[in-house]
Amino acid sequence: MAKLARSQFVCQSCGHVEPRWLGRCPDCGAWSSLHEQTPVRAGSGWPAGALGTASPPQLLRAVATDPVPRLRTEIGELDRVLGGGLVPGSLVLLGGDPGVGKSTLLLQALDRLAARGPVLYVSGEESTQQVALRAARLGSAAERLYVLAETSLERILGEAERMRPHVLAIDSVQTVHSASLQSIPGSVSQVREAAGRLLSFAKTQGMPTLLVGHVTKDGALAGPKTLEHVVDTVLAFEGEPGHPYRILRAAKNRFGSTQEIGVFEMRGGGLSEVQNPSEALLAERPVGAPGSVVIASAEGTRPILAEVQALVASASGLPRRTALGIDPNRVSLLLAVLERRAGFDVLTQDVFVNLAGGVRLDEPAVDLGLLCAIASSASGRVADPQTVVFGEVGLAGEVRAVTLCDVRLAEAHKLGFRRCVLPEANRARIEGAPPIELLGARDLRSALEVILG
Repeated sequence: MAKLARSQFVCQSCGHVEPRWLGRCPDCGAWSSLHEQTPVRAGSGWPAGALGTASPPQLLRAVATDPVPRLRTEIGELDRVLGGGLVPGSLVLLGGDPGVGKSTLLLQALDRLAARGPVLYVSGEESTQQVALRAARLGSAAERLYVLAETSLERILGEAERMRPHVLAIDSVQTVHSASLQSIPGSVSQVREAAGRLLSFAKTQGMPTLLVGHVTKDGALAGPKTLEHVVDTVLAFEGEPGHPYRILRAAKNRFGSTQEIGVFEMRGGGLSEVQNPSEALLAERPVGAPGSVVIASAEGTRPILAEVQALVASASGLPRRTALGIDPNRVSLLLAVLERRAGFDVLTQDVFVNLAGGVRLDEPAVDLGLLCAIASSASGRVADPQTVVFGEVGLAGEVRAVTLCDVRLAEAHKLGFRRCVLPEANRARIEGAPPIELLGARDLRSALEVILG
């Protein structure tokens, strides 16, 4: 950021600079986001050589590309999302809603990492006694797990340089402030400064660094967008209120796929890995209830079978649309397809859709199962409980092919399902399918005839 004149104001959302205070940012439109900032002192900013020791240009083909050894956290679901573990010198940002379990997951991972070397956990929100109480509840007893209650960036970096820990973790980056800036902790300039200097420290020392980040009421990571650009990996920890299951996703990963997810269950003793999420999500599925259909989704290379529930009721006024775990805009679009292409009068009805278990699935392969559940509720006919469904539905009512068909079928067979309704294009190409009856569907109407009879 350029040096600011006195009495200028910076937008916390987009970084826009105004000479006077305004109730609303003229650039991004955010209300009450302009905060006064004093001039930046000379000599502040990111240090030179933030990505390592300065060196002359090199031929790209001459740069060594030997596999980098990963530092595994020994939490399989976390390692899966990271791409196999922590990369030396990487900067990882973990964000999520308050109370979702970010600090719990971080402390459990650090406890296992401390078995192979000293680990420094910096807490800017809790005292050392509070961290110790949480560690005792989680059963953390690593001998080389150190805790430091500090918010000064200079002191944190000084202690980390003196200790040379195996891994550095900071909870949270919004509480860290630098003495070289006069703005308050959590401001755009403070978060940007902290991210830049921690990036430089992680790269030059080859030390994996984990940051916990706050989120706004809209679910976006708080602070400047620079924070997400600077870090190597952005992890989002999600969970619906009242549900025990938590989903860990990678929104950005320079060292692995962003398609993998990790599934955890929150218990009294902390977070527990869910090795088979499909079995857990279907454990309490009702049998013989209209509006219940099992769908086969795939997140990365992991298949997930989940129950989609729908309830269609008479509207008392303007029809309502409520969707939990599925994009509401997608639900509205598919309702129009269901009425126009299959003849179900649902646009004048209240429609409520829920993915049981508190999970969220965004891939198009859930379209067909979602429409079957809505049609089942609207008609009062029960879908076969031994049938699993997947496929993308287009605006013309066609059922389109999806990827990872064999993985979905293998998971359905493992859980005892006898039939599967899938796109005809997938059924025609599949080889070596498990012993499960495959029913191909070319369009929505034919799929509903098979599922609802």
